[in-house]
Amino acid sequence: MICTFEATLSLSIERMTILVTGGAGFIGSHLIRHLVKSYPDYTIINLDALTYAADMSRLDDINNVPNYQFMEGNINDVTVLDSLFSTYPIEAVIHLAAESHVDRSIEGPVPFAETNIVGTMNLLNACRTHWKKGTNHRFYHISTDEVYGSLGKEGVFTEQSPYQPRSPYAASKASADHMVRAYGETYGLPYVISNCSNNYGPDQHTEKLIPTLLSCLHKNQPLPVYGDGLNVRDWLYVEDHVSAMDVIFHHGNVGETYLVGGRCEESNLEVAKALCRAYDRRVGQDIGTAEKLITFVTDRLGHDFRYAVDPSKLESTLGWSPKTNWDEGIEKTITAYLDNK
Repeated sequence: MICTFEATLSLSIERMTILVTGGAGFIGSHLIRHLVKSYPDYTIINLDALTYAADMSRLDDINNVPNYQFMEGNINDVTVLDSLFSTYPIEAVIHLAAESHVDRSIEGPVPFAETNIVGTMNLLNACRTHWKKGTNHRFYHISTDEVYGSLGKEGVFTEQSPYQPRSPYAASKASADHMVRAYGETYGLPYVISNCSNNYGPDQHTEKLIPTLLSCLHKNQPLPVYGDGLNVRDWLYVEDHVSAMDVIFHHGNVGETYLVGGRCEESNLEVAKALCRAYDRRVGQDIGTAEKLITFVTDRLGHDFRYAVDPSKLESTLGWSPKTNWDEGIEKTITAYLDNK
């Protein structure tokens, strides 16, 4: 039976079974490890399709923890979802599974529509089918600041900013956001959404900017920087994002959207230079040595100039703020990368 819901503003946290999608990915694995260790009375189910971006070694330290279970499966497979919801008393969903690399979306946009839009709808439908009216549930959808488009030199994104996606990836995530809200308005599905800025930190896939540059530094190869390198992003250390997701999941109001940002704007060129300086210090070579490897390459199609997120709502209403400054985050990232290598 499919039914509508009565949304609640609070979430019972004594005992809970949570389905986390995309938990073998970069952000998802950090979140999974945090939830499993911080909430031993929760049961955390990790659903991941194990695509190229997944890495199960990120979760080696919790594989045998009793409140954690892994399930290989794709959110595009409705039979997998039905089996999960029928087998486990899933009370909440934290939805991170997504195709997320802009360059890949430009080369082939169809998988982004299939996973990010249709896959999200499949999850929403599973919740409608299996969750009972009047019970305490939550669908937490993790999205991106890229749905808001591109900024000039001034201004910031807020929760009231209009949607203006400029890449197939951003458009697919914007569509997913709209679908989640539509299920909330139409069926009363209890949801909350957060849109985050660029994440960085240990264990990120090498297709992303910082791991790409670190890999090139490690191999003494040219460091590719798009265009003139002046495109600006707001950088958020992944553990700060995890702490924000924890707060939003447990205390965010149903039907609300929260922007999560690091208050740390850096151009791609400055990112490369910061990595070079930190790398020089880390390996004991003269400052400026690595910077000579910076090489400008043909710019990305439709490259958004600047993203900047105003997290004031999250800070003022839920008491969250980023704790890791840029220099500290870069040092932690480089240390983890070189230790792993």
